[in-house]
Amino acid sequence: MTVEFTLNGKKATAEAAGDTVLLDVLRNLGCHSVKCGCETTNCGLCTVWINGKSRLSCSVLALSIEGEQITTLEGVKEEAEEFGSFLAAEGAEQCGFCSPGFIMNVLAMMKELENPGLEEIKEYLSGNLCRCTGYMGQLRAICKYMESRKKEVHS
Repeated sequence: MTVEFTLNGKKATAEAAGDTVLLDVLRNLGCHSVKCGCETTNCGLCTVWINGKSRLSCSVLALSIEGEQITTLEGVKEEAEEFGSFLAAEGAEQCGFCSPGFIMNVLAMMKELENPGLEEIKEYLSGNLCRCTGYMGQLRAICKYMESRKKEVHS
């Protein structure tokens, strides 16, 4: 069947069987930031936004996104690069495999939560697994990024 949706601000069309997941459709459309890590909704590597909300694309049937707005890391390149520089500065960008899904969730959190505390941040990002870090560098990067965003807003 054919499914039509908006992908990173542009109209998109894809062919999908009834059991095709969004992850596979996005990868076939060239969105290589969307990665398959576990296929069990436990790692966060396949995180995208559907109508602005974080979702695991391995758990969404492609046919269910008819008419929806899908955003991948490719669609938020400038914001992603800005936050990515904070990750790198804190040594939290080791292998980088988990970074796209992690960055998508951090950016969604920034839009959804106002001034989250450390425990709120940990809770929000609890579904993003990283095999390289102890998460402390990532948390420092988030806090520094949030602080820099506050300064930009107040300037």
